Amino acid sequence: MNSNIWNEIISKLPDPHFLQTYEWGQVKAKYGWIPYYAVWTEKQFSVISDQSSATDHLSLITDHCLAAALILKRQILSRGFAARLSVLYAPKGPLLDWNNEPLRTRVLNDLQSFAKKQGAIFLKLDPDVVLGRGVPHSEEEVTENSGQAVMSDLKRRGWVYSSDQIQFRNSVLVDLTASEDEILMLMKPKTRYNVRLAGKKGVTVRVGTVDDLPALYKMYAETSVRDGFVIRDENYYMTVWKLFMGSAVSGQPSAIPLIADVDGEAVAAIFLFTFAGRGYYVYGMSRNAHREKMPTYLLQWEAMKHAKAEGCITYDLWGAPEVFDESDSMWGVYRFKEGLGGEVVRTLGAYDFAPNKLWYKMYADIMPRVLDVMRSRGKQKTKQTLE
Repeated sequence: MNSNIWNEIISKLPDPHFLQTYEWGQVKAKYGWIPYYAVWTEKQFSVISDQSSATDHLSLITDHCLAAALILKRQILSRGFAARLSVLYAPKGPLLDWNNEPLRTRVLNDLQSFAKKQGAIFLKLDPDVVLGRGVPHSEEEVTENSGQAVMSDLKRRGWVYSSDQIQFRNSVLVDLTASEDEILMLMKPKTRYNVRLAGKKGVTVRVGTVDDLPALYKMYAETSVRDGFVIRDENYYMTVWKLFMGSAVSGQPSAIPLIADVDGEAVAAIFLFTFAGRGYYVYGMSRNAHREKMPTYLLQWEAMKHAKAEGCITYDLWGAPEVFDESDSMWGVYRFKEGLGGEVVRTLGAYDFAPNKLWYKMYADIMPRVLDVMRSRGKQKTKQTLE
């Protein structure tokens, strides 16, 4: 399939996301998932697997698409009576005007039928349907009634709020349509001070290359061990980073590493992903050395400027707490992001449609325990790699 055609289709739909791009489907295809490309036109619903014939089909409907979804499929068992069982996931999809009730009904009906035909234990969706803006119970809080209506509709259809939220449900978005001076002034005074301090203390930021990636993975591994979060093996990140760094064509998704140096030594870095008018802060890493020089603050400011120069109108800081108080594990990270002057946006989160409730209950009971073991092993493996 021609990646440009799929990405062009989804870029014209509401809230296109880099996790719905052709490239993301190709990343997951290397790790046991089968990508399907679903499209809705005025008269037709089509699901295309990644085959050469798909290019001709998609090129005919580029300007007539009402909705679309990259759907990832994973077989659970390859043998025995449960060999057909699979799980389906449309990350940050499907893409459509969720306020268009007839279209929403049609898309959800088709997705539920598709899940049944695929023998899915469940189909998971987590589109960027906004439920509200601002921190709950604050003066800035605003409820989005249209999002609440979508949530009610899903529940009425039997979809359930997933116990396994893959992506962050909430995030902090910075408006890049303002001037650079105005963006700086929207930051909290302490944050603005730290951005300027980093420059004065000799921190410089450069755009990294493929040659920097092994060192960046090592720094990411160090960060994960220090901060207690789980990461995947090096090959996975090399696949993601190289694929998106290699697709730097105008209008297509791309990624660049931004690296903060002090005296020629890399001390912190972030990856900036861009697609369809939005920039994303996806992976962040830092060393203990020179932290007092505030390199992470300057990195975020440079990422905003890069995204703005690329034509992005929004910078997504990728994640905010589920509960907005100190009990949430993301509270410390959120306080940092909050200082950057963005707006809290709260979305629907992930909902599951389960054609077979018994299989879904069994999966929901067993998988958390399996994942806990895998995470524990992952942490040990990362430590061993560093040693």
